[in-house]
Amino acid sequence: MNFRRGRGREDVEINLIPLIDVLLVILIFLMVTTSYSKTAGLEITLPSAEAPESDPGDREINVLITARGDILINRQPVPAGDADALRTALAQAASGKQEPVVIISSDREARLQSSIDVMQAAQQAGISGISFATQSDTAAGR
Repeated sequence: MNFRRGRGREDVEINLIPLIDVLLVILIFLMVTTSYSKTAGLEITLPSAEAPESDPGDREINVLITARGDILINRQPVPAGDADALRTALAQAASGKQEPVVIISSDREARLQSSIDVMQAAQQAGISGISFATQSDTAAGR
């Protein structure tokens, strides 16, 4: 028996307005609680000293790597591919220098392996300061 003769069947709907309201409240909550500040680093005060600065030229060991892979230490050639000779030459160049620094000037076309060999030889020779010489694009004429 059908007791609801006069009534039509109602379509079932999901009301999305309250759902959208709740999602917007959650989004606003997340935006407000999220921190967007960037910390640049620790603020420290470095100590000062009155000692005269030493000439950096007396600490430098200049290593030149050519495009062909030739290695020169203070303009003295070192046999290519000989890690022991490279380590020995760097150790001799560093002897008598306080805190020596190896400055690698590598040609743009030189293989990366040559630079890595120099860095490994410097580490084995007990030299911890390593730097790469570069030039700006304006100085290179670009």
